[in-house]
Amino acid sequence: MRLTLYTDFSLRVLIHLALHEDRLCSIGEIANAYSISHNHLMKVVNGLVSGGFIETVRGRSGGLRLARAAKMISVGAVVRHTEEGLHQLADCPECALSPACGLTGVLAQGVEAMLRVFDSYTVEDLLTDKIVMRRLTERKPPLGFDLVE
Repeated sequence: MRLTLYTDFSLRVLIHLALHEDRLCSIGEIANAYSISHNHLMKVVNGLVSGGFIETVRGRSGGLRLARAAKMISVGAVVRHTEEGLHQLADCPECALSPACGLTGVLAQGVEAMLRVFDSYTVEDLLTDKIVMRRLTERKPPLGFDLVE
């Protein structure tokens, strides 16, 4: 199974906000950090707000932040929210074998197994090295490394 770019971008937004939990972040900042279209990111952010994962603060000094601690946001919950048709890996309504086929059950079990793995991780678990990750999103080399251009 392949996750959509929408899910990928959603997880990147959550990671970014978790890395910068001490302040509000703008959509422009996140778009620049990950080279994502601002317009596409607007849709992603709206979806994350509607899912209760992030919240917005309006006004001149407004921005985005996590709606709860990164350790309280499971990767599985994000994937379930962002992936439409997650349980429809095989589209076989006109297949002659449908009434007796075991493939759909096997695929459904595969999706459930994958979601159980995702459920065992939180956004906080994805922050393997906050200092290095912050520097990379700021387009700076990690300490002790030089970026070759």
